[in-house]
Amino acid sequence: MADPASCYIYHERDVDQALVVLKKGTQLLKYSRKGKPKFRAFRLSPDEKTLIWFSRGEEKGLKLFEVSRIVPGQRTAVFKRFLRPEKDHLSFSLLYNNRERSLDLICKDKAETEVWFAALKFLIEKSRNRRARSEIPEIHDSDTFSVGRQSIDFVPSNIPRGRTSIDLGYQNNSDVGYERGNMLRPSTDGFRISVSSTPSCSSGGSGPDDIESLGDVYVWGEVWTEGILPDGTASNETVKTDVLTPRPLESNVVLDVHQIVCGVRHVALVTRQGEVFTWGEEVGGRLGHGIQVDISRPKLVEFLALTNIDFVACGEYHTCVVSTSGDLFSWGDGIHNVGLLGHGSDISHWIPKRVSGPLEGLQVLSVACGTWHSALATANGKLFTFGDGAFGVLGHGNRESVSYPKEVQSLNGLKTVKVACSIWHTAAIVEVMGQTATSMSSRKLFTWGDGDKNRLGHGNKETYLLPTCVSSLIDYNFHKIACGHTFTVALTTSGHVFTMGGTAHGQLGNSISDGKLPCLVQDRLVGEFVEEIACGAHHVAVLTSRSEVFTWGKGANGRLGHGDTEDKRTPTLVEALRDRHVKSLSCGSNFTSSICIHKWVSGADQSICSGCRQAFGFTRKRHNCYNCGLVHCHACSSKKALKAALAPTPGKPHRVCDACYSKLKAAESGYSSNVNRNVATPGRSIDGSVRTDRETTRSSKVLLSANKNSVMSSSRPGFTPESSNARASQVPSLQQLKDIAFPSSLSAIQNAFKPVVAPTTTPPRTLVIGPSSPSPPPPPRSSSPYARRPSPPRTSGFSRSVIDSLRKTNEVMNQEMTKLHSQVKNLKQRCNNQGTEIERFQKAAKDASELAARQSSKHKAATEALKSVAEQLKELKEKLPPEVSESEAFESINSQAEAYLNANKVSETSPLTTSGQEQETYQKTEEQVPSNSSITETSSSSRAPSTEASSSRISGKESKEQFEPGVYVTYEVDMNGNKIFRRVRFSKKRFDEHQAEDWWTKNKDRLLKCYSSNSSSSSSSSNPTASDSPVAPQPPSDPSVPEQSNEKEPDSET
Repeated sequence: MADPASCYIYHERDVDQALVVLKKGTQLLKYSRKGKPKFRAFRLSPDEKTLIWFSRGEEKGLKLFEVSRIVPGQRTAVFKRFLRPEKDHLSFSLLYNNRERSLDLICKDKAETEVWFAALKFLIEKSRNRRARSEIPEIHDSDTFSVGRQSIDFVPSNIPRGRTSIDLGYQNNSDVGYERGNMLRPSTDGFRISVSSTPSCSSGGSGPDDIESLGDVYVWGEVWTEGILPDGTASNETVKTDVLTPRPLESNVVLDVHQIVCGVRHVALVTRQGEVFTWGEEVGGRLGHGIQVDISRPKLVEFLALTNIDFVACGEYHTCVVSTSGDLFSWGDGIHNVGLLGHGSDISHWIPKRVSGPLEGLQVLSVACGTWHSALATANGKLFTFGDGAFGVLGHGNRESVSYPKEVQSLNGLKTVKVACSIWHTAAIVEVMGQTATSMSSRKLFTWGDGDKNRLGHGNKETYLLPTCVSSLIDYNFHKIACGHTFTVALTTSGHVFTMGGTAHGQLGNSISDGKLPCLVQDRLVGEFVEEIACGAHHVAVLTSRSEVFTWGKGANGRLGHGDTEDKRTPTLVEALRDRHVKSLSCGSNFTSSICIHKWVSGADQSICSGCRQAFGFTRKRHNCYNCGLVHCHACSSKKALKAALAPTPGKPHRVCDACYSKLKAAESGYSSNVNRNVATPGRSIDGSVRTDRETTRSSKVLLSANKNSVMSSSRPGFTPESSNARASQVPSLQQLKDIAFPSSLSAIQNAFKPVVAPTTTPPRTLVIGPSSPSPPPPPRSSSPYARRPSPPRTSGFSRSVIDSLRKTNEVMNQEMTKLHSQVKNLKQRCNNQGTEIERFQKAAKDASELAARQSSKHKAATEALKSVAEQLKELKEKLPPEVSESEAFESINSQAEAYLNANKVSETSPLTTSGQEQETYQKTEEQVPSNSSITETSSSSRAPSTEASSSRISGKESKEQFEPGVYVTYEVDMNGNKIFRRVRFSKKRFDEHQAEDWWTKNKDRLLKCYSSNSSSSSSSSNPTASDSPVAPQPPSDPSVPEQSNEKEPDSET
């Protein structure tokens, strides 16, 4: 019988990736000899010799060479203090000090348990073999020992592609990570050349930089995610989402990222094990998976499994990688007739293909991909370009396209260090020999291609067919270069950033520069040493020596990471990455990514809330989430949910953080929709030993690569727990694995408490949570896949009455929901009807308004016509003899016309008057004027001008204007447009009674000169004694009296 621990090992489980999981760490439930179990943050030390955890703010550790055995299940005395049978298959113990002490732990789910058990067992056996061969009780420096290969007994022998032996000797290489390289990559033995030259994360000889190998990827901007169905489950459809602040990359596999590169609509990364992962939108085969499917999460390029990759670059339609041996591979869309892939043809390649021809015998150092062309630099400093040659972007002195790598002859004899490509221009850093006696080389910036928007930095918009040195930057040495669509960014060896080109979105980072010549980016970068630069289509990101990230440029889709979509014209700090150790940056067209060194959990992290980052204190108490195990305050973990991964009591809600609550609710809704299908088969086991049907379980994310064939073992008659160690059939299926961060480990809980149907005697669709009927007795089944003896009795399930009550309650709730749906439908219909009525009323009101406007226009026209008739009657009256003009018929017609005009005039002016007193005075004045005009008409023909003035004054309209501050003049406009003086008024705020009289005495003549002389004659004819009166026809005894009325001053004087 196989060892029970072998059930924990997944098919083709890569130990080196399991070690990466342990080094990144997680929250486990730790048992102790005193007190209740506590959540603790566990991780493996970088040298893979010590298991570290934090307890009460202090770091504690257990040397793995002291561990004598790892035991699955809950068998120790410490576990028996708080026995949890339902968590038995998630538990294990590390025995040390001659098996007198134990470290007892519980994981969140089966996937996490398998990873920890496999990695710890491997490390313990490695330490045991090393100690046995060296005969030294404690080994501090394992580099001085080298032992042969030993087979590991817990790796299944039927795995076709897994490792069958592990090198237990410590060399410069990883005895875990490079065994696979020795088996599958015979051409790449030895230490892998890396840009950062950092040892592998699983290296036995871990150095100080080993910690940097554990890289976490953060992304923001327009990123790809899985679609969410209405029931809360994820769909296979890939959708784009705007992420405004950096968030961890969602991945199905453990990623120890070495380099990440963003294209226009896809992304590629290289791990420290030399593997290539791609994801994004699939067009023309640029992802390299050989299928036309969009992928939302990193997926391994299987066709490069036998090649150790060191460098990757992404264009818009193709992808290129450089192997450790210096070979160039390319794939993608090649149907654009420009030789984009460098294979000498226009054929698309959906899987990686090696670029040969002129590159034979040359070692490629780096490669850069633009939209329509590519450029590469070799180890001996030569520069090759291929693709579309429009605008001379290839640098060969012409505009011809080249379908295979061709050396740039103008740079022959010089060493090209870096190269960057955009759509229609290229930039490179070239080493040139100095003219001084020291003959020291310096790195200068060369650009060529389309010079539109001054993107080349030469001070003009001309096209350059050959590489040309940027003369304005000749005094600087450059370290890195990046190209956007319409601009170029260069980094000097002194840590300064220069930009040149278009300024549409502020991507130059200098608000006063016009982009014609290179400008220095200052503002927030003053005093900072910039180590790395990256740019997308219209935005820039830089990394400083203090591990701070600054971005600027176009902010659409949240690509700048500031939580909004606004453009930034100066460098702005990305606050979300302030507490992260950023290692590198990469920019896509409208998104950005970064590699951050994995942040270890420390005592300081236990003193602040994992959600709001507030410090714990007397009023802010700490609480652990029973799903992820992290420490939160009450505000961030006030909700409770069922099926929490680390819940001590099944079927009871426990405290979880807000993020885990949302995930559990979404998963619960998706799970409840499939309950009926899950319980359709009689006799389904409740301990999770039978694999879940494919039709009822969505394909989960695979944590580590595994064989597709499951390990099954058949039960024999008479099979008893005492005679068996474990059942291989209880090895979890691929579909039970969840996220790498283990935030929502539902598989173990769902399998442990999966509803089953009762025996055949019970009605169908009846849920029984407890154990099956004891008669006939089935073969004894332990609660743990690893238990050697029967497990304690299970807790009783829900009774039939409880289930019936819940079913009735569910039916009542369904009825209420149906009623609510009908009410919503009725209200929606009423709302639609009311909207129709409102539209009808609005239309009626609009029609009425138009009709009133037409009637008003007709009324105005009629009034004007009648005024014309009245004036003609007056003229006829003057010309006709007295016997005709004084006849009753003529007088009747004239009086009717004047009465209509007066009534119309009063009706028009009455809304404008502000007091009844002024209206009465106005009417009295109007009554006096016709009487005076009639007297003048009958006296003599020599008084005709006065009569005409009076007539014009009748038909004129009074107006008011400010003569001086506080002095207002009322006048009329006659038919000729002349202003005829009527009265003057004074403001009480500026004049009292005596001041008004004094002003009138001094300024009367000046005021009357501004108006027609008819005003004085009119005043004289109406009232000779009022010639000096400020208000005609009343005497000027009190000029301020008119202000005592209710008439208001203009707004400017109020």
